[in-house]
Formats: sequence, structure tokens, C-alpha cells
Amino acid sequence: MIEPTPTQHHLALRRGDFANLAEALDYAAGGKTGYNFYNGTGKLAVVLPYRELRKQARSLARRLLGLGARRRARVALVADTHPDFMRYFFACQYAGLVPVPLPAPIQLGIRQDYIGQLQGLLQACRAEIAVAAEPYLPSLMRAAAGLNLSYVGGTRAFGHLPAKDMALYPAGTNELAYLQFTSGSTRFPRGVMISQKTVMNNLSHLIGLVTRVRKRDRAASWLPFYHDMGLVGMVLAPMASQISVDYLNPRDFAMRPRLWLKLISRNQATISFGSARGYQLCRQRLRPKDVDELDLRAWRLAAVGSETINPATMKGFAAALAPAGFRETALVAGYGMAECSLAVSFSKPGKGLAVDQVDPELMADQRRAKPLDLANHNRPYTAKEHVSCGQPMPGYEIQVRDERGRQLPERHIGRLYVRGPSVMSGYFNNAKATREVLSADGWLNTGDLAYIADNHIFVTGRQAELIVVNGRSVWPQDLEGIAERQPEVRMGDAAAIAVPGGDGRNKAVLLLQCRKPEQTQKTDLALWIRRLIRRQFQIDCQIVLVSRHTLPRTTSGKLARAKARQEYIIRMARTDKNTNRPTAPHPGIIRS
Repeated sequence: MIEPTPTQHHLALRRGDFANLAEALDYAAGGKTGYNFYNGTGKLAVVLPYRELRKQARSLARRLLGLGARRRARVALVADTHPDFMRYFFACQYAGLVPVPLPAPIQLGIRQDYIGQLQGLLQACRAEIAVAAEPYLPSLMRAAAGLNLSYVGGTRAFGHLPAKDMALYPAGTNELAYLQFTSGSTRFPRGVMISQKTVMNNLSHLIGLVTRVRKRDRAASWLPFYHDMGLVGMVLAPMASQISVDYLNPRDFAMRPRLWLKLISRNQATISFGSARGYQLCRQRLRPKDVDELDLRAWRLAAVGSETINPATMKGFAAALAPAGFRETALVAGYGMAECSLAVSFSKPGKGLAVDQVDPELMADQRRAKPLDLANHNRPYTAKEHVSCGQPMPGYEIQVRDERGRQLPERHIGRLYVRGPSVMSGYFNNAKATREVLSADGWLNTGDLAYIADNHIFVTGRQAELIVVNGRSVWPQDLEGIAERQPEVRMGDAAAIAVPGGDGRNKAVLLLQCRKPEQTQKTDLALWIRRLIRRQFQIDCQIVLVSRHTLPRTTSGKLARAKARQEYIIRMARTDKNTNRPTAPHPGIIRS
């Protein structure tokens, strides 16, 4: 019976103060800690101590070089939650090559849309070598057909290739550590160039100021390796701080989210990151008997980010797990993006979430986040709540600007700009996209709307997804939240978008996956949601009933609202062209 790598270790703790990732692994390999992989039943499947990882990565590095790969060549890796990903990722570090994590699909098997996505990513990064574990190899082979890569193969066959007997020269401080593709929530993913210096700066602050790693810490994660929070936060950070980490595959988490909590409880993990959607899914699937079996007293830092944070969701998660010893003060909110390695800001550990309650009317009409005095106001609405994503990481500057690029004062909502030591050098082979978001003096246009209060960042949503109807600004998450609070609608079953109306002005549309079997029930639910939206936001919103599994998602599982909008507009145009527009059961409700 195999045992997981230990939690405690004898190494002197170093918090990411290394020149590059290879040096960090060299140091971690002196101990007994490492990576641990669990299967869909929660059983330990593979153990990969850092000392073994270093040995295997260096051997693979010589095989990569044996293929004739030139320095800084891109090596595409289908990033399944498997030890092979770590082996090849760090092999690239030792060989001076650039690993490019590519998404692994939630469902196995060959799917044409996934193959098309892989092909686009391989072309975008100009990969010379592409490697995948055997379950994903057929899709990778089809995606790479005709692209003239020097090698495409599976991890098993790769081990039989000849190794080049030569000294290894890891990537230097100013060389690329990897390419990280953006999630693609508003456009096709772009390859973010992250240097060794950039990622090590972010790691050192993440480890030292946010997680504040101690020698007895242990991490646990279900986040995908191709996502910035999964890769930097839960793969690189544990290694760079010499602590052990336990993994679940994202597919297994989606099927059985309780396994994440059981894993934390069993191994007494102290640190874990997750998306807001992941915490909500876990809370929805929890049963009282599950909580009785958990011991979460050791979990001291539960970080949340990746998408807009609903404070009610996080408070509900904390309350449900309080009997198991989980403390609400363990919750830590952060803001980051692949273009900044990972973290731009984080709230202070041990304080819990700080929530700002503002006047929703002023937000909608004037884009101002004025605190609402709940004790004295007598208006027929409640406060709009936003979670603080904390203060900027060391060396970061933040500004909120209007459409003309002018800096706005505190509590005015505009586009968030950041400048700091872990901002990317640009998008790979895409100078035009780089110029659109990164200025010559280093300011990055994040594309997110936010406001600043007391140097804390409050993110309100994506600029490209903001719905403006009759001069009122409405965030899609607010409309979706109304739908998801109905018992008939599951989390992620609604997507709010703005589309051009017949009069040339925008109109709000809510795409709704309803699981009720009867059409009458669906229609009644849609009418009710439409009334709630009109009552709360004073706008008319068309409800479009769509089939299950219709709403598109990004590689990291977030709603791809831009793609949903595009698909809806195309579908409506085709319907109008054929003069066969569906008959709505009620004005504002369309069956699709």
C-alpha cells in the first residue's frame, strides 16, 4: 500500500526565493515532500516526491533535446491532472524549452470542437513538440495533423526515445518559464509570455504574504493545471515552498465535489484554492452526514478567486461546514489573471471576507459605488454587495479609468489598470493584441470593471459583458443570480447577455436551461424570473429557454458569455432569414 508524501520535512523553509523554477525544484528535491494524485473514488493512485520528479524531469529533458529541439522551442502539453504533466513541464525547465499547458476536456473521447480548439492553440503557440497522455493522444494527433510539428506523441512512447548525453542549462532569469493561455471568456485564448523572473516574483509574494507558508502546511486542490490559479497557485507554489500537495482531477471534483473536502479532512490540509463556482457546487452537494464525517479544523486558508465572488455563497459554505471545524475567517479573496502570472491582490489572511454594501441605484445610473446606510434608507431595494479582493501585491500600482483613459476618483466604477513586477511581457506572436492591452510604460488594461476604496480592489465584472439598457448598467451575474436562486435552476444554468434590438438599442436576454419536464412549468418559471428582474432592475429582459448543456464554457469552466452572445445572434439571424421565428408563449419568452 502506497503512502502519501509526508507533511513535515527537515528542509529549511524557503518561500520562493529562487532564480528560476529549476532551482526551486532542485532545492525541494532535498526533502521527502511532493505531489500526490487521488482517483475518482478518493484513493491514492500515484505518489511523486520532488526528488523523483527532479530525477525523471532531467532524464526527459535529455530526450527532448535528443529530438533536436532548439532552445526556447515551445512544447505543448495536454495538462491533465496526472504526474506526467509535472514530469514534462519541469523537463522543459531543465532543457531551456518553453512548456505550453493546453486544456484537457472534461469528458474523455474524441470531440470535434475540442480538436479544433487544440489545433488553434498549437498554431497560436507555434509548438514544435506536442505530448499528451494516452487518453488524449488521438485528439492531439488529429489536431496536429498538417501542422508540421517535429514530434507528436504519447507519454509512454516518449520514454523509449534516445536521450542526448549533454549538460543541461535551465532557462535563465529573463527567459520564458512557460506560455499560459488565457481562459478565453471574451475572445480566443492568447498565449501569455511569463518569464522566470516574473513568475518567481509572484510566487515569492504569494507564498510569503498570502499563504504565509509554514513547515507543517499541506495543500489540496482540484483546479486544472492549465488554469493560472491551478498552475501557479497549486502546482508551482507548493513546490517552491517545499510542501506536499494532494490532487483530485477536475472531472472527479465535478462529479463528486465532496471528495475535495474529504481529502482535506483525511490529510489535514491547511491550504486550498478554489473558484467561487467550485465552492458553490460543493455547498450544494453537501449532505448533513457528510459534514459529520469531516474534520476541517486544520484548513486555515481557503482562497477564492477566478470569477465574481458572491458573498452569500461563501458565507453559506462557511456556515454549512462550521460543525466540521471550518472557520469563516479562513476565507481569503483575491484578484488575478494569467497576464499577471497569477495574483494582483489578495485580502489579508485570517480576517475573512470584507464586504462592501453599496447603493445599487447609483451603480446602475451613475456607476458610483456609494456605501448604503442600511439603517436609515427607506427605498424598496437592498444593498448591492461586493467582496474586497484586497490590496495590491508589493510593487503593484492600480488605477481605475474611464472610457477616455482618465483616472477616476475612489468609488467610481471604470476599467481597472494595473502595473507591477509580475505583469507579462506580452502575448506570444501577437503584437497587435499586446498593444491593445499593454502600454509602453507597463500599464495593463485588465478588461475588468472595478472600483477602489481605501486601496482595496472591488471587481464588478468584465467590461465586455456589461449590459447597458436604456442608460442603466446591469451586471450579468446579477440577472443570473436571480434565476439561480429559483429551486428549478441549477448554478450555471443561466447566462445573461446584451444583444442589439430591432430599434438599434441594446436589449437584455437571459438564456435559461430549465430542467422542468413540462413546457407549462418552464413558461411559468420564465415569467416569474422576468417579473423579478423588472421589479429589481427596472429593465425588461427577454427569457430564452434553451436545451440542457447548451451554454458554452471556457476551458476553466466559466460561462463564455461572449460566445453565448455570438451563437444567439447567429441563431436569431438564421431564424429571421427563414421567416420562421419561434412563436413565444408569452411576450419576452422564446423557446429555442
